[in-house]
Amino acid sequence: MSTTSDRAAALRAARAKDSQDKRRRALTAVHALEAAGTPVTAAAVATTAGVSTWLVYADGVREHVQAARRRQTEHDNIPTTPPSGGHTPATPAGLRTDLAIARDQIRQLRSERDQLRHRLRLQLGAEIDAPDRAELVTRVAGLETTARQLLAERDARATEAEHAQRRVHELEDDLTAARDSLRRVIKDNNR
Repeated sequence: MSTTSDRAAALRAARAKDSQDKRRRALTAVHALEAAGTPVTAAAVATTAGVSTWLVYADGVREHVQAARRRQTEHDNIPTTPPSGGHTPATPAGLRTDLAIARDQIRQLRSERDQLRHRLRLQLGAEIDAPDRAELVTRVAGLETTARQLLAERDARATEAEHAQRRVHELEDDLTAARDSLRRVIKDNNR
């Protein structure tokens, strides 16, 4: 039977594989956007890869996004420093877009979380309900042994019953013969 540490290790391995897959999709999206000449932004990468913007800003992905943006700006001769004061002002349309993207990501994450919870419940339920394989093999072997013993006893009892039935028939024949002989003796004596 699997232990709690085995289940935890399996869950960790699944999460690590999922994380690697998402990072791979994000890097593929960066290269695809760059190749298509589409501006490489965190939101565009997240949407194209189907991942959260948090992942795009994470170490290991962020560097690739920044490098792609640098290559695009160098290629297009667009200045890399934003105008006035070091940051671009947020526009209402941009904020609404960011909010819509964030809400969509939240909805996706909640759906994914609910699916994972459901799968975890099913898995844990199966582990609780499923008896240990070795225990089942032992029980089956014990039941087979008991069945063989009972069959042997049944055969022995059937043989004993046959002998007893024959003996009953012999005794009935003896009794009938003794009665007939007694009747003859009584008849002979009465004459």
